Amino acid sequence: MARTLDLSSLRSFVAVADVGGVTRASGFLNLTQSAVSMQIKRLEEGLGQQLLDRTGRGVALTNAGEQLLGYARRMLELNDEVLARMTDQAFEGAITLGVPHDIVYPVIPRVLHRFAQDFPRVKVQLMSANTRKLKEKFSRGECDLILTTEDGVSPGGESLLTLPLVWVGAPGGTVWRTRPLKLAFCPNCIFRQGVLAALDDAGIAWDMAVDSDQTGTVEVSVAADLAVQVLLDGTIGPLFEKIQHGGALPDLAQKQVNLYAAEGAKNPVLSGMADLLRQGFHSLPRAALTRAA
Repeated sequence: MARTLDLSSLRSFVAVADVGGVTRASGFLNLTQSAVSMQIKRLEEGLGQQLLDRTGRGVALTNAGEQLLGYARRMLELNDEVLARMTDQAFEGAITLGVPHDIVYPVIPRVLHRFAQDFPRVKVQLMSANTRKLKEKFSRGECDLILTTEDGVSPGGESLLTLPLVWVGAPGGTVWRTRPLKLAFCPNCIFRQGVLAALDDAGIAWDMAVDSDQTGTVEVSVAADLAVQVLLDGTIGPLFEKIQHGGALPDLAQKQVNLYAAEGAKNPVLSGMADLLRQGFHSLPRAALTRAA
């Protein structure tokens, strides 16, 4: 007789794999730790395989767990797609999500894809701007949710995680070795003043080679190895790579990635988007981040 895998247990397993622990996974799933642990145990017993390596300080996947993860994602995605297509969707309308352009990758495309599966009748308007402008728009009610990059978090906000700033340039680029150091920034970039201060403190001469309001101009210039810029570790897009400078450039500060949601965010649509954003940023590679307390 054919056996059937329990989708709830698979969902718990994927959540544990994504966020690196049972405690965080239980929060995302709105389950108790013991419930998540029990589901994982039942899954292991049903497959006759140990899926999690619990011998270290954290939770890691075993070889069997890594093999199962891809299958589990596909099964859950298909399950969610079927439910979205075959059941009546009560939620319609539109929401506006504001995201600084420099933290769009890699999380936001995945979040938007999953949100479209969960709420196919809800249109998402993505607004990309710097943190200052997004907070102004949010205060005027022009955005339902925004992400920001800040030194701290303002009242009403939620800090998702803390990431270090790193130097980035063109793949295989060499312009970072030149002096004065050629930089590319938007005038209102929230990272700009701190980076310039760090260079000054290190006694490194610099030249603002690209100073443009157009983020595309900055990105193309860096991708062409005409200048360097800084991004949050773990959010580097496909055009750039982290510069392995071996101490030739100064270490930079850390910034918090914060989430602000409108007061009406208790409705399932906005809370669903907020949950996906939390899970997306918490699933960044462990080596790239220090989690917010």
